Amino acid sequence: MKRTAHALWKGSLKGGEGKITTQSKVLDNSKYCFNSRFGDGKSTNPDELLAAAHAGCFAMALSSILGEAGYTADYLDVAATITMDVEKLDLTESHLTLKAKIPNISIDDFKVYAKTAKENCPVSKALSFKITMDAQLE
Repeated sequence: MKRTAHALWKGSLKGGEGKITTQSKVLDNSKYCFNSRFGDGKSTNPDELLAAAHAGCFAMALSSILGEAGYTADYLDVAATITMDVEKLDLTESHLTLKAKIPNISIDDFKVYAKTAKENCPVSKALSFKITMDAQLE
């Protein structure tokens, strides 16, 4: 299985802009630019897209693990925060924040399943930087 995305950039780094299109067309010529990455621009950026991919992948992985164990979550609310060292232009960390409601699960099982998902979702495995997590069962 392969998934593709296309990015087109025009102009200089700070003055130019790009457009991103995904295979599914969910993003279709979606604007991205320097100001959206390093400021408060009103378009997307690679770091935000990576955060979205990590949050979504983790939620799906945890849902799968829970299902295998006989649980179905009422919800898995996941945020991923990507950190960049701006001076080095290095992405340094992804922090996952999970709030979940899962009927009849013990806190110990919840923690084990969340940790397993954090370590084994395909996006986590693809990232070479530190991945941390806070997980809260409601």
